[in-house]
Amino acid sequence: MKPRIYLDHAATTPLLPQAREAMLEGFAHWANPSSPHGAGRAARAMLEEARGRIARALDWDGAVILTSGASEAIGIALGRTKAARLLAGASEHDAVLRLVPDRLPVDGLGLVALPAVIEPGNLFAIQQVNSETGVIQPLDALAEPIHDAGGLLFADCSQGAGKLALPKQADLIAISAHKLGGPIGIGALLVRDLTLLKAGGGQEQGYRAGTEAMPLALGFAAALDAPRDWLGDVADWRARLDAEIEAAGGEIVAKAAPRLPTIASYRMPGMSAQAQLIRFDLAGIAVSAGSACSSGSLRPSHVLTAMGWGEGATSEVVRVTMGHSSRGEDIDAFLAQWQAMATGTQKK
Repeated sequence: MKPRIYLDHAATTPLLPQAREAMLEGFAHWANPSSPHGAGRAARAMLEEARGRIARALDWDGAVILTSGASEAIGIALGRTKAARLLAGASEHDAVLRLVPDRLPVDGLGLVALPAVIEPGNLFAIQQVNSETGVIQPLDALAEPIHDAGGLLFADCSQGAGKLALPKQADLIAISAHKLGGPIGIGALLVRDLTLLKAGGGQEQGYRAGTEAMPLALGFAAALDAPRDWLGDVADWRARLDAEIEAAGGEIVAKAAPRLPTIASYRMPGMSAQAQLIRFDLAGIAVSAGSACSSGSLRPSHVLTAMGWGEGATSEVVRVTMGHSSRGEDIDAFLAQWQAMATGTQKK
C-alpha cells in the first residue's frame, strides 16, 4: 500500500524517536513525584531535571508550570490573572477567544493593532504564530508600549516554540509538546513572575492540581533538545509551494506578512475547501481547512474573517503544514494534485 502523505503538522506532529525513548525511560522509573519515599523522590528528581532542560532549551529564566497542554496553560494564564482587563487579538486561537471578551483588530496581513491608549493593568493576549496562516506577530516590539503603559503580555507560542526564539519581553507564555514532536498530554505555562497569577492546586508550586506526568515531561524535554536541521528544507519547500501555487492561479494567504515556514494557507478559486480536502484525502494527502479545533465546522474561519476576507473566498482556503517527518517528494505529490485540481476549476 502506498504510504500516506502527512501535511498537517500544525494540528499535531508525529512523535520524535528521541521523545519516545525518553518516555520509556520515564515509565521504567515511574512513581508519583509527590510521594515522600525513595521511589517518589527519584521520580521527582527526574521531573525537575526535565523541567530544567525545558527551560534551558527555550532560553527561559522564569518559572515553568507543567500542564496537560497549551489549552490548560492558556486557561491558567487567563483564568487566574490578576489583570484588570483582558484583550486578545481577533485572530487568536479559540482557546484564547473563549476566555477573553475584548478584541484587538488585525489588518489585512493578520498583524495586531494595539489601541491608541493602553490602560495600566490590562493584559494583552497575542499569539506568536497564527496556526492557520503562519503569520508571525512582532511580540517584542508590541511588548514595549504595553509595558510602558503598565500592562502585561501573554503569548500563545504553541506553533512557534521549538522553531522560533520565544519573545523575550512576554510575561506569560503557553507552549505545547505535541506541536513540536513531543508527546500529547503535556505543555507548559512559562511565567516571568508567579505573583502575576492567583494560586490554585496542590502541585506545580501551588498553581496546578494533579499528579505530575514525569515520563511525558522527559519526552517534552527530549523533543525540545532534538535538532531542527530540517527547518532549512521546509523553508525552501514553502517558497516553492508559494511560487507554484500562485503560478497555477492560487492565492497565498498573508503573502506579504512575516510567516513561519512550516505553515501556509492557499486559496483555490472555484473549489470549496471541503471538496479540496476530500480530493486530497482520496489521493492519500492529509491537509486541513483552518485549525484542527475548527476544521470540522461549517463556520467561516474567524482568522480570515478578521483579516477582511469574504465568506466565499474564505471557504476556498486549505492549510498545508510541514514538520520533521516531511519530505521533498511529499511536496511534489501535493503540488501535482493541486495543479490537477486547479486546472479542472479553470476549465469550468
